[in-house]
Amino acid sequence: MAIINPSINFNGNAEEAFLFYQSVFGGNFGKIVRFKDLSGYPIEESEAGKIMHITLAIGNNVLIGNDVPQSMGRVNEQENRSKISISAASREEADHLFNGLTAGGSVEVPMNDSPWGSYFGMFRDKYGIEWMIDFNPDEQAGA
Repeated sequence: MAIINPSINFNGNAEEAFLFYQSVFGGNFGKIVRFKDLSGYPIEESEAGKIMHITLAIGNNVLIGNDVPQSMGRVNEQENRSKISISAASREEADHLFNGLTAGGSVEVPMNDSPWGSYFGMFRDKYGIEWMIDFNPDEQAGA
């Protein structure tokens, strides 16, 4: 079965965002590459310390991110960049992740029982990334 590992673009605050995500999920950073680490890559001195590639292990998955250099244009933080969907192992885990990730963000759908039988919530975090958190007790029973 394929594993989906989301990759997110940031406007210079990828490191801050990934430290925040690590504070919620736990996990360890994998490879961290800054633009200054790339030989021959033309980059403004002010952006040399920005993140070219960062990964955070979350269970069996990996969250990937990077900063977009100003020379490439800004990422529209209010556009729909797709949603990251998390399948939680319990209602408690769903609440923990929802409460942690919504800090400073905006809730679109509060955690509640959904019409399709799961416990579900949807929001945009303080970095503009859209998330959905879902706990489906029927899927857990069959696991």
